[in-house]
Amino acid sequence: MKKINLPSASLISSPNPLCFICTKREDGGSNFASVSWYTYLSYNPGMMAFAMSQPSYSGGRVRATGKAVLAFPGEGLEKLVGQAGSSSGHKIDKAQSFGTKMEAVEGTDIEIPSGCAGAIILSLDHYETVGDHYLYICRVEAVYADPSIKALFAYDGYGRIATAN
Repeated sequence: MKKINLPSASLISSPNPLCFICTKREDGGSNFASVSWYTYLSYNPGMMAFAMSQPSYSGGRVRATGKAVLAFPGEGLEKLVGQAGSSSGHKIDKAQSFGTKMEAVEGTDIEIPSGCAGAIILSLDHYETVGDHYLYICRVEAVYADPSIKALFAYDGYGRIATAN
């Protein structure tokens, strides 16, 4: 083996899971950001965690509201994953700017992009500083899925977004 840097490790550990972290904007609309750093922590009680850079708009909204929806983008949303991951909710309303159709999820007022394979409603338990990111540790409130939609994964870092083979 040869020594590599940490970002290069994502190239050999592909595919990576992929999700949108959806949050409530100050104006009442919904925001979403592409994230591949999430994990299941506990099934009983249901708990999950995700990481976002400290200055991220979505992370700030999670800290302000204590709520988020983790949504799994489905096939056909590849372009939206790239757009959501390369823009900031600090600067634009992503749903409006990208012409994204949003849909309601039972049990929350946070909408998600239409065409997602699943959604997990989360309540913030606490967050921790981990280097240049915050790790959000959340309680799972409810889980929904549409098994007819294939979820997307990130290959080669974010070099390619596709369903799993």
